Amino acid sequence: MSFNMSIKKNLSNIKSYLPEHVTLVAVSKTKPVSDLMEAYNSGQRIFGENKIQEMVEKQELMPKDIEWHMIGHVQRNKVKYMASFVSLIHGVDNFKLLKEINKQALKHDRVINCLLQLKIAEEDSKFGLSSKGIAEIIQSSELEDLKNIKITGLMGMATFTDNKEQLRSEFSYLKEMFDLYKNDISDNFKLETLSMGMSGDYQLAIACGSTMVRVGSSIFGARNYSSQ
Repeated sequence: MSFNMSIKKNLSNIKSYLPEHVTLVAVSKTKPVSDLMEAYNSGQRIFGENKIQEMVEKQELMPKDIEWHMIGHVQRNKVKYMASFVSLIHGVDNFKLLKEINKQALKHDRVINCLLQLKIAEEDSKFGLSSKGIAEIIQSSELEDLKNIKITGLMGMATFTDNKEQLRSEFSYLKEMFDLYKNDISDNFKLETLSMGMSGDYQLAIACGSTMVRVGSSIFGARNYSSQ
């Protein structure tokens, strides 16, 4: 097993830059449990994975006071595997997925928090709802019937680019949508979290209004996909 002493230093460095109102999600995909435990022992309690199977395997091996966030694209047929423990699902991009999360949460007598994912990037590979799609979910008469989910915010993935102005534009658009709907409050809809920003752009995202950043490589180092 690898042992990475720099993780503690990296975490401390990142947290020193984060305002109090910004939550850090340590993106641990492809990383071994030993690395996650190094972060855990340094005080980190929120971890993000983008594959449900990998998250389930790690959750079984690690302390139970961890908040697990699903940050990747979610297939409806796999929701059942994480429904008993997942704290927040970031990438909800259609109403059928919301209904499936509600169905599986009900089986475990839980309410699962969800973020609606808005498509803000130019790349076709990025998932997400249009602004019209978000409005349709919010205005749907079926939403209030979903008693076991709560929409607590919005999430977006920016274009993979070094162009700061493009990133600023995408982040600002997401913040604009967040502000547009944050006063629409119901039993299962109250926007409090704006999840945007990753290792390369989280400081800019925070400047644009992010309240939750998803940071991986700046904590754990480059990912090793060959081991997957």
